[in-house]
Amino acid sequence: MKMAAKLIAALLVIQTGIVSAGAIDNSKSTVTATFKQLGVPVDAKFKTFSGQIDFDPANPATGKAQLTLTTASFDLGDPEYNKEVQKKEWLNSTQFPQATFVSSSIKSAGGDKLQVQGKLTLKGKTLDVNVPVTFKQDGKVQTFEGTLPIKRLYFNIGEGDWKDTDTLADEVIIKFKAVTSN
Repeated sequence: MKMAAKLIAALLVIQTGIVSAGAIDNSKSTVTATFKQLGVPVDAKFKTFSGQIDFDPANPATGKAQLTLTTASFDLGDPEYNKEVQKKEWLNSTQFPQATFVSSSIKSAGGDKLQVQGKLTLKGKTLDVNVPVTFKQDGKVQTFEGTLPIKRLYFNIGEGDWKDTDTLADEVIIKFKAVTSN
């Protein structure tokens, strides 16, 4: 019964954007990506995402986190670039409209630090990841911040001529700030 209630709450959050216990508050949260093109850092952000974090700081091992990104919302700050990155060679947003992260374990790493393990799925490929996260609580508001480096070529992002890492670096740094209020 408890699991069914959480699933219904998560679906309502995704469909309506209403913040409920453990839901990520999009107005206070961010997901960005930084990569280098010709050695110059380029920043982008996902404008649309949703998720749920159920976390008790007194018992981190019972925690769970889920995040869904809408790949078509990837914003490089220019409409033409945004259109280009949706194509098959890049995010292939038509075939893969979402990227997801689902935690498999959360462990305390001392103080305000956590180690969150889980599966990142992007463009049809899944990778086991270990994400260092900083946790803060202010009243009922919980804030989780972290950085996850990934290799774009593992996920087939930048196919064809764009596989050349001299032009476009393989490493992409994903940064997130997820704010919930219970």
